[in-house]
Amino acid sequence: MRFLLGLVLILLLAAGGAYVVAGRMAGPPIQIVKPDKIVGVSSPLEVAVEAPGARLEALDIVLEQNGKQFPLFSLADQKGAAVKQDGADKLIISREIGKQSVPELQSGNAAVIVSASRKVVYGIRTVSSTARHDFKVRLERPRVSVVSTHHYINHGGSEMIVYRASPEDVTSGVVVGDVEYPGYPAAGATIAGVKITDAAMRVAFFALLHDQDLKAPIRLFARDEAGNTARADFDYRVFPKPFKKSRIDVDDKLLDRVVPAILEGTTEVKPDGDTLAKFLVINGELRQKNNAKIASFAAQTKPELLWGGAVFHPFGNTAVESAFADHRTYIYKGKEVDQQVHLGFDLASYAGTPIVSANRGIVVFAEELGIYGNCVIIDHGFGVQSLYGHLSSIDVKPGQTVKKEQQIGRSGMTGMAGGDHLHFTMLVNGKMVNPVEWWDPHWIEDRILRKLRAAGGQ
Repeated sequence: MRFLLGLVLILLLAAGGAYVVAGRMAGPPIQIVKPDKIVGVSSPLEVAVEAPGARLEALDIVLEQNGKQFPLFSLADQKGAAVKQDGADKLIISREIGKQSVPELQSGNAAVIVSASRKVVYGIRTVSSTARHDFKVRLERPRVSVVSTHHYINHGGSEMIVYRASPEDVTSGVVVGDVEYPGYPAAGATIAGVKITDAAMRVAFFALLHDQDLKAPIRLFARDEAGNTARADFDYRVFPKPFKKSRIDVDDKLLDRVVPAILEGTTEVKPDGDTLAKFLVINGELRQKNNAKIASFAAQTKPELLWGGAVFHPFGNTAVESAFADHRTYIYKGKEVDQQVHLGFDLASYAGTPIVSANRGIVVFAEELGIYGNCVIIDHGFGVQSLYGHLSSIDVKPGQTVKKEQQIGRSGMTGMAGGDHLHFTMLVNGKMVNPVEWWDPHWIEDRILRKLRAAGGQ
């Protein structure tokens, strides 16, 4: 009898200990993945909860605002949410939240609260956990409206628009087809005698790229962090422009000079085969990678009109060897081997010609760059940049401010250059555009300065 009583006592103590230990176990880990900071008219909700075998006793998600709670999900009433298992132990719940799903929702502060529980130690106890995520609700759509007038854009060329966007923290700009061009606070667009103080005013440079359809839609857009959007149409007129076609003869002398030199200076491509096969990889794949890197420097642009509205240096006393958007067919031993589009001007004078900055700006790149050889990229602000390729030497460094017509290097034949010349092009938000417009004082006056003066009240 004493043995049985002792055994019962031991079992009771073990059970009590297990009960106490079970009560101290952690509840299910909860992660509120979405929303982030702001919820709009309709925003995604995503919650991840972990438990052994993804088995939960209870899971409840509510939205809380102004002391009231609105159910968003429970195991008994999933309210149209998507539930999926990620691995052995994780559940992911996703659905849309916002004014559409919670009609009582108002602009202001709110929170998502998640409560979860699971059985532990053979179901003798239930452990729970709770997570909370605070955010702001923004139900009002952004506003965007045009200010400037008479927008004319050449195929392959650039334009500028002045507009208003509110509230101040929205992302806005111009979308051309499926390409977005960001706007910048107009306060940074100071020119002589004109300063724009309206905090809602924005300036955006945009382009109709050489390979875009002439009928590509162009409009203003605004988008906030909650996903609320707005758009506005504006008057514009598109002008078609003819682009040249040319044949480029490629011989073994050129291949033997440029291919090894370019491959020695890059790790982005490692082509196999003979020299012609390597040339084709350089002219195609490496060209694309180089252009992607060039486009990435748009993220470093300053929200200021660094060049102050002065016309860009036209590089006079040079011969134009190739124009913008020249469609090139490459011929090797009488046969067509490749086609590419040349997005810049090739300007030749004499070997080692001093090359100057087209306008005031800040150097964002100054080193070797694949097919462009020794290359300099200068930021002029508001997404506008200029590129100088095939240089024999570079006289500037990244981060350096340069004046208009300050020497930045000398012409050369580095990269994919058949002879000594400068490859020059302009960039708008990383997209290559026709430089001819930026050399024209009448274009600068009508497309840019006129609009800024009007926006500034003069």
